[in-house]
Amino acid sequence: EAFTEELDLWWVRGPINHFDGGRAMAMRCEPGIGGRLLEVYDDSTGDALELARITDWEPGARLAWRSSVDDVSTEVRFDATEHGTIVRVTARIPAGGEDRGGTAWTRVVPKWFGPWCAVRDDAPRAVQDLARLGLAIAYARPAAAARWLADAFGFRSPDPLPDGVDPLPAGEHGHPWIEFRVGNCSVMISPLDGERRGPPPIHVPWVYVDDVAAHYNRAVSRGATVVKELSSPWGLPHYIVDDIEGNRWTFAQARPTMQ
Repeated sequence: EAFTEELDLWWVRGPINHFDGGRAMAMRCEPGIGGRLLEVYDDSTGDALELARITDWEPGARLAWRSSVDDVSTEVRFDATEHGTIVRVTARIPAGGEDRGGTAWTRVVPKWFGPWCAVRDDAPRAVQDLARLGLAIAYARPAAAARWLADAFGFRSPDPLPDGVDPLPAGEHGHPWIEFRVGNCSVMISPLDGERRGPPPIHVPWVYVDDVAAHYNRAVSRGATVVKELSSPWGLPHYIVDDIEGNRWTFAQARPTMQ
């Protein structure tokens, strides 16, 4: 149930997570052998992209499908253990076959489905889609910057943060940016093109946080450079800091109704 019926809840919305990201409305799994895995565009007209057809359906034990967009066959096994369930995803490509995205399940299930299972008992049964405005910020060392932003500012990514060589070799992380989610907004960390010249860009993102005083203490303790200390000149507590590469951020107290 968590894997199939809740597919649309754990499948992460993002710039490159669909075949047609500008039209995708939902991800859906039709139950039973012969059921379809669909990227849905319009329920009223039935407009959807068939991603695969289910070939094996053993609830709680095994699920398999054959891709409709390439030559990949995928098997998912659910093995019960003393401490929970181990999910194993295997993709197979026949000799001479093509992979045009069918193997993506082997990459996304570990990093998306596992975290969903950890929170699903208390999580709302509503899709958390992205806001219409996203933000991209360039860093000379994007992987190191991303790890610092997660530690100092508490930013969360739908994907594991990369280790190793920095800046990342092209394609090493799977796509040319590292993505964070701040509320419903996407903040993308990208490699700096060339050398940073002059002062940082004058654009200063505003981020609203649940406890701005605790956030201030955390950011400062992790090495953020204070530009303006925490204060409330107009009834809105906020502060301004520079991060490890000199990009400037404003953090303010969020209202309870903010998402």
